Amino acid sequence: MIRGENLSKRYGDTVALAATDIHIKSAATTAIMGGSGSGKTTMLRLLSGLIKPTTGHIWYGDEDLSTISDKRLYALRESMGMLFQYSALLNSLNVYDNIAFPLHEHTDLDESVIRTMVSMKLEQVGLRGFEHLMPSELSGGMAKRVAFARAIAMDPKIVFFDDPTSGLDPISAGVITTLIRDTS
Repeated sequence: MIRGENLSKRYGDTVALAATDIHIKSAATTAIMGGSGSGKTTMLRLLSGLIKPTTGHIWYGDEDLSTISDKRLYALRESMGMLFQYSALLNSLNVYDNIAFPLHEHTDLDESVIRTMVSMKLEQVGLRGFEHLMPSELSGGMAKRVAFARAIAMDPKIVFFDDPTSGLDPISAGVITTLIRDTS
């Protein structure tokens, strides 16, 4: 499904990721492991097309994310979900609007359909009825679950998880791990 060849990323003199190859099969769970600062987040950002590699190619199916147009990359992102390390919820939007954001951005669905989809995703992560809360009113575990619901809102073919249990207590980490396993 995704193949990275000779991927590297530099920021000036800093090497964020040295030349690396990776192959992620369809319908597989793949873990990228390494110490702090070893390039795990950089790898995920490359694989999802959020940043371009300094060297190498990222193949998503038969398309090279490192050379396609921004318009095509934007369209491909409809089939990708991302759970960011620190949730990355939009602080000015409530839970409903955070989850509905990709649906509004990438579809022409009627608001009643979006409302139903958001409700279903919140039910899936155990937070139905919390649509009105703002990110500042959520615990760390709740914020991760909202971010998880947003990541799967479009029913993507692939979901990237960047350190999904960091900063969570063991119970919340277990909930997120179970959600990941159950949606794989």
